[in-house]
This record gives sequence, C-alpha cells and structure tokens, in this order.
Amino acid sequence: MAETEQPQIYLITPPEFELSQYPAQLAGVLDAHDVACVRLTLSSSDEDRIARAADACREVTHERDVALVIDTHLAMVERLGLDGVHLTDGARTVRYARKELGADAIIGAFCAASQHEGMSAGESGADYISFGPVGTSALGDGSQAEADLFDWWSKMIEIPVVAEGALTPELIRTLAPMTDFFGIGDEIWQADDPIAALSTLIAAMD
Repeated sequence: MAETEQPQIYLITPPEFELSQYPAQLAGVLDAHDVACVRLTLSSSDEDRIARAADACREVTHERDVALVIDTHLAMVERLGLDGVHLTDGARTVRYARKELGADAIIGAFCAASQHEGMSAGESGADYISFGPVGTSALGDGSQAEADLFDWWSKMIEIPVVAEGALTPELIRTLAPMTDFFGIGDEIWQADDPIAALSTLIAAMD
C-alpha cells in the first residue's frame, strides 16, 4: 500500500492553544490540504478545558468529514462524540480500549521505536501504529525510530503506520515510500504560516 500511494497527513494539535483562535486556524489548514485525521493532544489535565477544546475541534473536523481522535483519554471519546483514541503506552491498553469503544472506533498506539511493541499492539486490535520520534529530539529518552523500522514494517505488516516527531522535509522524502501517514504537529503550528509550512512538507513527499 505505502509503496505506491503518497502518504496521508495525520494532523496533531498543539499541546496548548487559544480557543478563540485555533479552531479557525485548524479550519484553514483542513480547507487548504487533504488531511486524513486530526489528533487532539493537550498537555492540560483539566477535564473541562479538554472538553471545550474537543467540542471546538470536532465542529471543525466533522464539518469537513475528517476524523478526530483524542490522545490518551479513552473515557472521554464517547462522551465528546469523538472518533477514537490514540494510546501512548504501546500495546498495554489496546485490547481494553477496543472492548470499551467497540469495533467502529479508531484506536491507535504509539510504540516509540519498538517493532515488538508495534506488533503486539497490532495483534491486540490497533487500527494503526505510530513510531517516533523520527527526527532528532530532546524529548523522551533520545531514541529515534529509524528508517529501517518503517522499511521492515511496510514490507511485512499490513497495519497502517504513522511516522511522527521532529519531521523535516529530508526525513519525509526518505520515509515517504515506507509509511502510510505522517503525524505532523509542531512542525507547522510553530511556523508563521501553518498552511505554507504544510505545503512544504507535502511537496517533499514527491
């Protein structure tokens, strides 16, 4: 699949944003570019704040037929009318999430750079596996998901794979033939013009 088709864009929200501004910014990006899915990734643990952000983003995404998943907060998916959850603990809670949310929900699992964890999450019922960071980042333990991992996965495993974390045009060019999605967040939200920044990254896929 990934060998012939251009990867799709999987957009990741900033960890903090202004409700008065961000939904319009998100709408602009979704109107300018084809996006397969948006992930709400807030650093806040304030339930009310997350709910209000989810409501605002859902209005934007669902109006454009784009799926919206939430990072970690499995219990909020159905209550907020979201499409699924992105789990950050590898394979650990995938089976439980599937049982709770049912067959139609999107369940993704972030597996850092672990091929084994990715396979376990897939066997437990994850719809996609995310590996990263693919670029150099001071976050986490400093380990990176190398191109070899994506190359092996694209040849051996059917489950869609997401490459995310510290992406550059060069990395996108390298990984485009071997990944299904690029998880793009800070790479564009920290730019003055997110739409143009995303255009640059998409152009690198060709």
